Amino acid sequence: MRIGEKIKELRIENNLSQRALANAIEMSQKAVDNWELGIYEPKAGAIKKLADYFGVTADYLLSDDDY
Repeated sequence: MRIGEKIKELRIENNLSQRALANAIEMSQKAVDNWELGIYEPKAGAIKKLADYFGVTADYLLSDDDY
């Protein structure tokens, strides 16, 4: 599973809209949308914010595995 798919899965599991997630991690809703669509991948700072927010590791987000 790609990083965008993992972000979307975590967002949905936590009942968040893209806008709510974006606000929580201080990013734009368009950035979250682009990550989920696979247009762009989040940079290191955003990956850290996502990992901290969802309580997962950066390794989990970056791995292609579904562990």
